[in-house]
Amino acid sequence: MPQFAHSPLSSWPLEARALIQGVLTDIDDTLTTEGAITSDALDALHRLRAAGLPVFAITGRPAGWSEAFALAWPVSAIVAENGAVALWRGPGGALCRDYLQDAPTRQSHFKRLQAVAAQIQAELPQARLAQDSAGRETDIAIDHSEHHHLPEADVQRVVRLMQAQGLNATVSSIHINGWIGEHDKLAGARWIVRTQLGRELDHETERWVYVGDSTNDARMFGHFPHSVGVANVARFWYQLSHRPRYVTQGERGAGFTEVANAVLAALER
Repeated sequence: MPQFAHSPLSSWPLEARALIQGVLTDIDDTLTTEGAITSDALDALHRLRAAGLPVFAITGRPAGWSEAFALAWPVSAIVAENGAVALWRGPGGALCRDYLQDAPTRQSHFKRLQAVAAQIQAELPQARLAQDSAGRETDIAIDHSEHHHLPEADVQRVVRLMQAQGLNATVSSIHINGWIGEHDKLAGARWIVRTQLGRELDHETERWVYVGDSTNDARMFGHFPHSVGVANVARFWYQLSHRPRYVTQGERGAGFTEVANAVLAALER
């Protein structure tokens, strides 16, 4: 891991960890490693659930991509497309979903988003839509690191093109996402805690920990007093408008497992 000034996860006070009642986490390169969940991270999710702690995964990935994981992983819900779509396993194991925007709004925005995607590809022929684009309902995504590499200058050009067309734009560890609306990961977290738990997240931020790895996690890092970056956050450290309070030793799923272990160890004392 590159050297950079940070507070290690080991400096997270025991008394603060003992207050944690829920976990919010990014997915790609935070919960997953090389696109898949590892056995240690999956076990960590199971142990958090067994301890009665809800885990909500907040991701820029599409609803279609998230469906299988919402059914298979022991998470309370997945909020996909940067806060726009919620998916969870309902009674009897059926997949349930909800949307932040109504159907007419989504349909109108979808046409506009496709036009912006076409413009980006026309102006930057080297840009490629993310391979998971078929499963997207409320945003567009340009691949910069998952299956196709875009240099940083082109990443920033895509961001500017999206913003010039009135889109919100954010950069994850793998994609550049663009969408229409005021929602983002924080709005999605507030929404899912309210709808699933009947609670107001902003009234209890000290009782949640957020785990992430890249620039699209910056607002979450800044909002939560207990925020953790997995070690690979080093890649984006000097681009973050808000940095995590603590950083794990391990990268990706191993780092998430460290966070789960730290929380559970405090609860067991």
